[in-house]
Amino acid sequence: MGYVEELRKLIGTRTLIAPGVRAVIRDDAGAVLLQLRGDFRIWGLPAGGMELDESVQDAVRREVLEETGLTIVRARPFGFYSNPRYAVTYPNGDRAQPFTVAFMVEEWTGTLTVDGDESLDLRFFPIDELPPADQMHPPHRTTILDFQRHLETGELVVD
Repeated sequence: MGYVEELRKLIGTRTLIAPGVRAVIRDDAGAVLLQLRGDFRIWGLPAGGMELDESVQDAVRREVLEETGLTIVRARPFGFYSNPRYAVTYPNGDRAQPFTVAFMVEEWTGTLTVDGDESLDLRFFPIDELPPADQMHPPHRTTILDFQRHLETGELVVD
């Protein structure tokens, strides 16, 4: 992540507002794709930060490809997350308050490929059989529950 690395050289681990994306990808049975994250070693959605000269649409396509090997054909936003309660401290001490756009991936192609760095494992989980809360990135669990509600109501999530 070149842009954030450049900023970190200037500000160290201080909290920064970090624009990012996350993707809800489902298989034909409706199960949600989760990755075992390399940073926290817990399950989460494919996600990551936006780079300079990149749109959120480009960012979600890039992050999903890098972390899963899948190519997004069609995706649309269903949620926006900026609440300070989502602030995170990474294992290296870097702190961030994300501003995240959550996408529902409506069509994708490709074969799941673990990159061994950001993704240590990839699996589809039925929504009612997600990993236990202590084994899942909390904001991503919230996003999946919000996604379910969005499917039922059609309402945009803003938190």
